[in-house]
Amino acid sequence: MSQIPTKAEILDWIAAHPTLNSKRDIAKAFGIKGAARIDLKRMLKELEAEGHLEKRKRSYSDPDRLPPVSVLLVKAPDANGDLFAQPLEWQGEGVEPVVLVIPRASDPALGEGDRILARLTVVHEGDHNYEARLIRRIGQNPKRILGVFRKTAEGGRIVPIDKSGMSEWQVAEDAMHGAKDGELVEAELAGPKGRLGLARARVLERLGDPGAPKAVSLIAIHQHGIPDHFSDAAIAEADAAKPAGLSGREDLRDLPLITIDPADARDHDDACYAHADEAADNEGGHVIWVAIADVAAYVRPGTALDGEARKRGNSTYFPDRVVPMLPDRLSGDLCSLHEGVPRPVIAVRMRIDAEGTKLDHSFHRGLMRSGASLAYEEVQDAIDGTPNDATGPLLEPVLRPLYAAYRALVTAREARQPLDLDLPERRIILDERGKVTSVAFRDRLDAHRLIEEFMVLANVCAAETLIARKTPLLFRVHEEPSPEKLDALRETAKAAGFTLAKGQVLQTRHLNSLLDQAAGSDDAELINISTLRSMTQAYYNPENFGHFGLALRNYAHFTSPIRRYSDLIVHRALITAHGWGKDGLSPDEIERLDQVAQHISDTERRSMVAERDTTDRYLAAYLSERVGNEFTGRISGIARFGAFAKLDETGADGLIPIRSLGREYFYFDRDAGTLMGSDTGLTIGIGQRVTVRITDAVPVTGGLELELLSIEDQALPRGDGSKRRPGTSPRRKVGPAKRKSDKVKRKVSRKRR
Repeated sequence: MSQIPTKAEILDWIAAHPTLNSKRDIAKAFGIKGAARIDLKRMLKELEAEGHLEKRKRSYSDPDRLPPVSVLLVKAPDANGDLFAQPLEWQGEGVEPVVLVIPRASDPALGEGDRILARLTVVHEGDHNYEARLIRRIGQNPKRILGVFRKTAEGGRIVPIDKSGMSEWQVAEDAMHGAKDGELVEAELAGPKGRLGLARARVLERLGDPGAPKAVSLIAIHQHGIPDHFSDAAIAEADAAKPAGLSGREDLRDLPLITIDPADARDHDDACYAHADEAADNEGGHVIWVAIADVAAYVRPGTALDGEARKRGNSTYFPDRVVPMLPDRLSGDLCSLHEGVPRPVIAVRMRIDAEGTKLDHSFHRGLMRSGASLAYEEVQDAIDGTPNDATGPLLEPVLRPLYAAYRALVTAREARQPLDLDLPERRIILDERGKVTSVAFRDRLDAHRLIEEFMVLANVCAAETLIARKTPLLFRVHEEPSPEKLDALRETAKAAGFTLAKGQVLQTRHLNSLLDQAAGSDDAELINISTLRSMTQAYYNPENFGHFGLALRNYAHFTSPIRRYSDLIVHRALITAHGWGKDGLSPDEIERLDQVAQHISDTERRSMVAERDTTDRYLAAYLSERVGNEFTGRISGIARFGAFAKLDETGADGLIPIRSLGREYFYFDRDAGTLMGSDTGLTIGIGQRVTVRITDAVPVTGGLELELLSIEDQALPRGDGSKRRPGTSPRRKVGPAKRKSDKVKRKVSRKRR
C-alpha cells in the first residue's frame, strides 16, 4: 500500500486479526516501510487515546468487539420502523456499537425494553455495526411443541406427535404462519387457554410433509425422549449469569491461545498453544497449554441449570441442529471461547520431551482471550503452504510450534500403540430447506489429529492429578473385548487370509498388527469394521478400569464441559482438589457418582442411537430419488433374515432380504457371520464386494432395501429350491462342523481367484 491506511482500515484489520497485532504486524499488512512507520505509530497512539484500541504489551486489540452471542436491550422503533438494540455486554470506552435487529417472520413481536439473546454478525453499514438475529426473548421461556397442523374454521389446531398425555393446541388465524392442513409444524405457547379450553399456540416453523427431510431430527428428538426444553428456572439462572472476571484467577490473556474447530462450529470449549521448552534439561522439548471453558463457574451443584445438564447428560448433534446440554446464553455465549473476548477457563500446562513423553503438568484457573477462531481446513492449508488472512500472521509464532509439539506426541503415540482404526466419517450436506444435497466423507487432516492428541494428553493429566490428590471423579472406561468376540474376529481374519495372535494377553498393538496386514487390501474395510464390532462400549465409572482402546491406564473426560456432563464433574473435582472455590464437587454429588455415571452412560447411548437413526432417515430420503439405480458396496452385516450392504458412495446401509436371493435355502452361521446357499454353495460374508440395486427407500423409517446383483464381480448363481426347506430330505447332509470348514475354504478360494 502506497499510503498510510485510515483509522477505520486499521480497526477493520485488528478486528479480523485479534492476536499478535503489533505495530510490526500492522505495518507489514499495509506495506508500510521506512519513515512511514512514524505516521503509523502516531495513528495507533491516537486510536489508543480515543479509546478505540487498548495496548497489551506490544499488541493492540479492539475493546469494543462484541461476542457473537450477546444480550441486547431493544430500543423503540425509529422513524423508519427499524428496531435497534443496545449491547448490554459491551465493555469498551469508545463509541458504543450500534446493533440493528433483523426480525424473521416467525419471531414474536419485540418492543421497547425487551431484553433478548441474539446472534450477531459484523457489518459495515453507515448507521450500524452489527446485525442481530433473535435466539429468544430473555425472561420468557415459552414451551414448544412438534405436531401436525389441522385447519379449522377458527384457525387451526396442532396435534402433538408425542402422545404422552399432551392435549391439542389451538392456533389463531393470525398465528398460523401460513401452515396448511396436514403439515408438520413447530410451535410455541402463545397465551393462556382459550374458550375451547385449549392452550394457544403460535406456529414458528412449517416443516411440510412429516416425512420431509427437515422434520427428521425433530422426530428423532421426540421419539427417543431427548429433552429439548429447559425449565423456566434454568433459563432464569442462565439469563442472570454475568461474565466472570479476573478475581481469583490467573491472567492468561497474553497467551496466544487459539481455538481450532469445524468451520460451522458455534461453540468453542477448548483452546491451545505450544512453544519450545526453554529449560536446559529438556532440549527439543515442548510446552503445551490446553485451556477449557470453565463451565463450573456458571453451573453450580444443586441449581436448576445443573439439574437440566445432568438430565440431558450431553449435547446431541444432528445434521441440521444441536440439542444443547446448556442454554444458549451459556453454550453459545458465556462459556464459549469466542475470538477476542475474555473468558474464564481451567487450563493445563504440560511439558513433554522431544519424544512426546510427558514430564510434568500443572492446572490453572484463569482468564484467557482467544487470539483466533480457526477451522481445521484453514489451519492445515496454512501449514501446507497456503495461509489466508487469518492464519498468515499466526503461521510462524503459533501454528508451526503447535505442529512441532504434535509431531513429538505422534512419536509417543506410536510407542504406546492405541487402537488405530481407519473408518471414514460421513458428513451430510443440507440445503436451506433441509434437503440432502450430498453425502461426503470427512477428510482426516493432521489438524484434526493435533487437537485429538492435545485433548487426550489433557484428559490423562486430569485423571492423574485427581488420583494423586485422592479426589473422587468419573473415569472414562473402555474394557478389553470379550473372548467370544475375539474368537469371532480371528475367524473373520483367518477367512480373509490374515492372522490375529492367540494365547497371549491381548494388547492394542496386536489388533494394530492385524489392521496393518489388511491395509491397502480389498479386505481392509472388512477387518476395520470387524475389529470395531469386537470392541466393548465405553462408559463412565467412579472406579478406574483403564482405557483399552487408547492404551491408557488413567483417563477421564475433561475437555468438553459445554457438551458433556462427565467433564463438568471432572472440572468440579479439580476445583475441589486445588481449593479454588466453593463451586467444586458437593458431598451429595460424591455420594451419587455411581448413579450419575450410569445415567450419563445411558444418555450417551441414547444420543448415539438418535443421531444414527436421523442419519439413516436423511440418507433414505436422499436415495429415495434414486430407486432403481445400481451401486457398489460391501457386505457389512449378516442376519438370519438377510444381509446388510454398505454403499460406497454414501456409506448408507441397506438390507438385502433373504427372500430376494433365490429359491434355495440359506444356512445362517452366527459364529462365522455368513449365509450359505443349500443348492449353489454361495457364501455371503462380511466384507465381500457387491453390486446392488435400490428397490425401496422409506424416509420415515430410514429403511433401505436392496437387490443383490453380483458378489465379488460374479453374477449370482440361482438355486432351484430343491433344498429350500430344512425339513426336506437333502441330497447330501452337511454336518455343522464340515459346513463351517467348507465355508471358510470356499470363501478363501473365491477371494484368491
